[in-house]
Amino acid sequence: MKHILLIATGGTIASRHTAEGLAPRITPEELLSYVPDAASFCSIDTVQPINLDSTNIRPEHWLLLANLIEENYHRYDGFVICHGTDTLAYTASALSYLIQRTSKPIVLTGAQRSIDEDTTDAKVNLLDALRFACSGKSGVCIVFGSHVIAGTRARKSRTKSYNAFTSLNFPDLASVHESRVVRYIPYEPQGEPVFYHKLNTRVFLLKLTPGMDPAAFEAAGKLCDGLIIESYGMGGIPDVYLEELDKLIRQGKTVIMATQVPQEGSDLSVYQVGKHVKDRYHLLETYDMTLESTVTKLMWAMGQSSDPQEIRKLFCATVNYDMLF
Repeated sequence: MKHILLIATGGTIASRHTAEGLAPRITPEELLSYVPDAASFCSIDTVQPINLDSTNIRPEHWLLLANLIEENYHRYDGFVICHGTDTLAYTASALSYLIQRTSKPIVLTGAQRSIDEDTTDAKVNLLDALRFACSGKSGVCIVFGSHVIAGTRARKSRTKSYNAFTSLNFPDLASVHESRVVRYIPYEPQGEPVFYHKLNTRVFLLKLTPGMDPAAFEAAGKLCDGLIIESYGMGGIPDVYLEELDKLIRQGKTVIMATQVPQEGSDLSVYQVGKHVKDRYHLLETYDMTLESTVTKLMWAMGQSSDPQEIRKLFCATVNYDMLF
């Protein structure tokens, strides 16, 4: 029988109604009491390092979770993290970079409705996550609505429906149907797991909008070491912003071009407005990455090195299926 560590962090799955709205109140032991069938296929220990609405989850919490898993890595066969849905994709992406080449499942799940409600997706999601954690299928992933999604590919695409998460620009890794796990994409880690302990959180995401004041670039530069520009379509910078972009490049900021379009990714080589800035500044671009993985990967890369070439090398290396180009 597999031995699983259930890590509770709060979120809707563990919330109760209060006079001020839903708030995390349910303990991890109580969560398990709603899924008694889990005891038939695994033994479970529980821990609750934080108890937050996921809106309040920050990078220091990602590091806390990664350290907790590292400390317990050799004691358990798999890990299940119960987490709020709003920042679940960010946490899954961050853990994909902080814990690499894991041979054990690190599974994140949550729910759109609390586990103590009469009608809820929480019980199925939690059971599915525990089953996947026992399946021997490794890697950092999200299990939600019967879908198993790579930790770097998830996006919350619905605010109320049970099928809340979508795998962007990449197929699901697997599915869970009742007691059966069906894996579509094999995962074969090479070597021992690697744990990282540093993030540079001075990352800023600037979303272009028509008519935005060029001073926004200067303001963003004061807040960050790495700037992600969320452009239109396949990517490009309007001419009115090039002078400000010049300044950021001279200041040594790492600048990455992304797209506001969720499907199919960027390609700066197609249009003049994109090709010009890529050739002029040698900008990094996200291609088919999600914004969640772009933000967390840049934090991770800049946390490992301040050398621009090393940051570029780390960012361009594929991790947990995050970039295919």
